[in-house]
Amino acid sequence: MRLVIVSNRLSVSVTEDKEGLYRYSESAGGLATGLKAFVQSIGASCGTFSECIWIGWPGIAVPRRDQANVEKELISGFGTYPVFLSTTDVDRFYLGFCNKTLWPLFHYFPSLTVYDEAMWLHYETVNRFYLEAVLKIIKPGDVIWIHDYHLMLLPAMLRDKISNATIGFFLHIPFPTFEMFRLLPMKWRRDLLQGLLGADLIGFHTYSYTQYYLQCLRNILGYEQDMGKVFVGERVVKADAFPISIDYQRFQNAHEMPDVHDKIEEYREILQDRRAILSMDRLDYTKGIINRLKSYEEFLYENPEWRGKVILILIVVPSRTRVEHYQQMKRQIDELAGKINGIYGTIDWMPVLYLFQAFSFEEIASLYCLCDVALITPLRDGMNLIAKEYVASRSDRTGVLILSEMAGASKEMGEAILINPNNTEDIKAALKQALEMPEAEQKKRIMAMQSRIMRYDIIHWAEDFSSSLLLIKEEQKHQVSRTVSTMVKETILKDFRESGRRMLLLDYDGTLISFSSDPLMAFPSEEILKLLSELSSLPETEVTIISGRDRKTLSKWFGCLQINLISEHGVWMKKTGAEWELIRHISDEWKPSILPILERYTDRLPGSFLEDKEYSIVLHYRRSDPEMSFLRIRELVADLANYIINKDLQVVQGNRILEVKSSGINKGEAALHFLKNSDFDFVLAAGDDLTDEDMFRLLPDTAYTVKVGMEKTQARYVVKDYREILRLLNEIIASERRPEALSI
Repeated sequence: MRLVIVSNRLSVSVTEDKEGLYRYSESAGGLATGLKAFVQSIGASCGTFSECIWIGWPGIAVPRRDQANVEKELISGFGTYPVFLSTTDVDRFYLGFCNKTLWPLFHYFPSLTVYDEAMWLHYETVNRFYLEAVLKIIKPGDVIWIHDYHLMLLPAMLRDKISNATIGFFLHIPFPTFEMFRLLPMKWRRDLLQGLLGADLIGFHTYSYTQYYLQCLRNILGYEQDMGKVFVGERVVKADAFPISIDYQRFQNAHEMPDVHDKIEEYREILQDRRAILSMDRLDYTKGIINRLKSYEEFLYENPEWRGKVILILIVVPSRTRVEHYQQMKRQIDELAGKINGIYGTIDWMPVLYLFQAFSFEEIASLYCLCDVALITPLRDGMNLIAKEYVASRSDRTGVLILSEMAGASKEMGEAILINPNNTEDIKAALKQALEMPEAEQKKRIMAMQSRIMRYDIIHWAEDFSSSLLLIKEEQKHQVSRTVSTMVKETILKDFRESGRRMLLLDYDGTLISFSSDPLMAFPSEEILKLLSELSSLPETEVTIISGRDRKTLSKWFGCLQINLISEHGVWMKKTGAEWELIRHISDEWKPSILPILERYTDRLPGSFLEDKEYSIVLHYRRSDPEMSFLRIRELVADLANYIINKDLQVVQGNRILEVKSSGINKGEAALHFLKNSDFDFVLAAGDDLTDEDMFRLLPDTAYTVKVGMEKTQARYVVKDYREILRLLNEIIASERRPEALSI
């Protein structure tokens, strides 16, 4: 089984020297470095994957005349497949939509977000470039793992071309709240969400990001979720948290490397006996570098005893230097670092050692080992691996991590000193606490964090994601095996033809007809009435509509047919040609006390309304805002649960409804009432929501039970929507009347 990794950048960088020759080297930093240990483990006898292939942009605009040679070198020398982008592509796709729209918005900087239709169209175009690159090399059985916000449309594009592909997607930045995400134009936000739904497994760093995505799915696309699972057509898609990690052993053992050891000694001479605070970030407005410097300045002002005894090593790695916001921020950092050194510096001590450059692994590792404190204060960060790298590098178990609570890593590293990166007082207090922390306390905190990172390192993370992806594919296969396939349908029709007496138990709303925002408008069409009439006229065949509707409505709609009717999920029963009768004698004396509660919540949920039936009350909220509905219904269920204790009542949630009714009333008991003392040797039951699960559960194993919708169910079989039920019923009629001409 091959693993195909697809990301914006390749694991190999291509550069062009002064002579016009192309040079190839491993990419430094980013996803390539993070996944290096996992990729190197691929091919081991016990591994899941036999080979890894990487698809991405090589880092420069290669002229068309040179692309064939560069591609050949990348494939033969590194096993990587390039996606060539022009300078215009890079400007409008990477520097444009990715980093002027998605990056600021997903990091909660709406004021910096650019909404440009031309950039959006280019984003779509470049995602198609990646699609073409994948289609060129993909083979049956391959696992495709797509990474990050640059390629959010790609999963759906691939699914459209290869319906049975195994596709995973991982987002390496935060996913924003619904209120933030909805700032995108409607088409963009819908397409981005639909794009991710092309994957089988969608991974995020934290549980919160996962929930934000699921909330957006519900509010924008109307998809409900069950334990992170969303049913999209015939597929179940799962969204889950997989907090990315690091190559723990590489950093833990770094101090043993000769080059690292030499660097430590070199830096120690520079620092002398002073305490070192490490601040290392890419140049980016999300990192909180300016707030950090201002807090350090105030710390020195308020704590003069630390002047001359501490140095802030401020490393800023150049990034997106062509973008105006980044240029402006660079000027601010330069000025602020210079100001602090100018005010507090002496001939033999500079409070800020400011370096605007990239560092090698050996240099970074030596600083991790040497610095007493790591000051990591992003305003928003998907994870922040620097925090994990610093902790892993502390081989002597000392050191203090100060970490922003806005970083995803804070959810795992509670032993760090967690701060609000916008609050100067928080950062100043954390610096003082860190510098004065006893060594025993340092070791206690560092060892707890190291133990956690060691157990869930980068290899474990990647294997966890890939194994979860394969598990969800197995679940999909199981789900498909339960669909009413051609073979299953043939069996149903055969058993129907060969049976003596037949019973068809059919829910109405969502099963024979689609849902309507106004329940009174969901009346049966002439086609449905004709279908039911023809079914009931078949020899030895009874049809029973078993619905939550009141008996007055069912009589009005179906009274002219020779069929059985069950109303209010099993309160009333009307056999063919007979009058309505109570299946079980119950009371409605509870309604006056419950009604005010439901009315209060209806008033608080615009678009909702109550339906007062004879023995139940239903709250409909199909026309209400999904997010508000979720909150209000959850509150209502909690209130009702406390109120109906020791009362013979139950609360049932259906498809965008909540119903309060007497206990013991359900479709299953009602169905059995029709079947007891009967000689039906063929039973088919179809329904679409939770109220039908009792029927599926209580019917005999020989019954054909069919759930409309691909959700989890106790039914034997599932179909995609109500149209498939109508087709099945029409084929039953055709099979009975002209079995020799049946063609499915």
